[in-house]
Amino acid sequence: MGGAKNCPETPRQKMIGMMYLVLTAMLALNVSTDILNGFTLVDNSLHSSIAASDTRNAKLYNDFRAANADNPEKTQEWFDKAIEVQKRADSLFNYIQDFKEHIAILADGQKTVNEWKAQGIDPTMHIEGNSNLDVTGQYAIVQGNGLKLKEIVAYYRDFAADLAAQDAELRQSILQNLATERGYNAHEKDSCDWEVAIFDGMPVGASITILTKMQNDVRSTESQLIQYLMDRTDAGDLRVNKLNAYVIPNSNYVIRGGKYSAQIILAAVDSTQRPEYYIEGQRINDQGLYEVAASGTGLKKYTGWIAYQNPATGEMENLHFSSEYSVGEPAVTISNTDLNIMYRGYDNKFSISVPGVSNDKVKVSVSGASARQQGGLWIIKPGDGPKNVTISVSAELDGRMQSMGSREYRVKALPKPGAYFKSGETEYSEGNISRGALLNSGATVIASYGPDGLLDLPFQITSFKVNINGMLTEARGNRFTRDQLDRMGKLKMGAMVVINDIRAKGPDGKEVRLSPIALSLN
Repeated sequence: MGGAKNCPETPRQKMIGMMYLVLTAMLALNVSTDILNGFTLVDNSLHSSIAASDTRNAKLYNDFRAANADNPEKTQEWFDKAIEVQKRADSLFNYIQDFKEHIAILADGQKTVNEWKAQGIDPTMHIEGNSNLDVTGQYAIVQGNGLKLKEIVAYYRDFAADLAAQDAELRQSILQNLATERGYNAHEKDSCDWEVAIFDGMPVGASITILTKMQNDVRSTESQLIQYLMDRTDAGDLRVNKLNAYVIPNSNYVIRGGKYSAQIILAAVDSTQRPEYYIEGQRINDQGLYEVAASGTGLKKYTGWIAYQNPATGEMENLHFSSEYSVGEPAVTISNTDLNIMYRGYDNKFSISVPGVSNDKVKVSVSGASARQQGGLWIIKPGDGPKNVTISVSAELDGRMQSMGSREYRVKALPKPGAYFKSGETEYSEGNISRGALLNSGATVIASYGPDGLLDLPFQITSFKVNINGMLTEARGNRFTRDQLDRMGKLKMGAMVVINDIRAKGPDGKEVRLSPIALSLN
């Protein structure tokens, strides 16, 4: 079949091909009977090998099926893959058998093939036209069935090789036994397609033997894969020689009304192959005991891994983990019940926590006021109505919310601040003042609770008036007008400057009138 190939040809190659055709036609009349008998012996031997593989595979599948029935959780994944191997191997094996029977039909006729089948005998083992040099190439190359066979073999090969990816030796064996690379044929000087190399000009007896070898390779590969998958069910099992009992509590700190919970486990270890323990990339002691100073408060998270030797591969593998714990301040509750107050219209700042419980699991509800979290604090702002506000605290314990208690606070209006004349860093509420301090261009009027005040609130001066030698002038905001500064610059020593009708707006939005400031120039 020199003209039915996929190799590029030069005119010279075509001439050589024609010469091979003539030679083949001459040899076809007298193919050596000894050679054909040799192919028959090989084919019979291959059938015996296939029968042995079938017996071995049947036992492997039965053993695998029994193991899966006893422990499906451990073996189900691998057993499912084994069943998939069986389906694909049977499909390819049967396709090759059908391929062989079509060649037999072309060589001996449909009737002869059916007669052998009627007797329960494989017709491909009793072909009369074993020396025919044309029918194999006709079916495989001219009709395109060889290319289809190549694609089906390659599909099964790639599936099997991927399945055996963890075993380099088995994978390489599969790739070699089921190779479909370009090859050489007696008719070809250069390499040519796989189907041309093995079917073009090949006697029927030789082609049938090659196809039987493919079937044997399919069954052999199937055996290797099933054994490999059975081994994989135990591949990750660690060998142990020592048992320990451990109690792992959810928390060693339990609040009354909560629930103590601990997991009791049986741990198996291999005292001859101790794993290595790492926290945040740093190796710790061989006992896996992690101890660290509790610096800082809040939720602390950490990650690490355990490095151990995989008994299946002998390689070190890492088992990663993560955990967390909470660090709280030493807790003590001290309160002055007479001063349980908060201010109306003001962002009262509260630090609220539950010992042993992380802040993200603490819930705060407030009656008569708005509440929000800001940083690590709770901002509680009472409205105009209530005279009392109740703060209630609950925490999530063991997956459910539990009340931690409540506290009632009295609501008071913000106290009135004092008024000050500020020049530089000095604040004057009354008394003597130097000319330089009085005429400082950056001088302002401010509202403050003074250096000893308990509150530091942002009061805004909206307006004030200045009495200078009986002349009363008004300023908006907290700065003096140009006219006021000019008038104060003309004052003589001992003159009085009185700042009165000072009005300021507090954080609650209400405007208040502050006490006057009396200053004497000296």
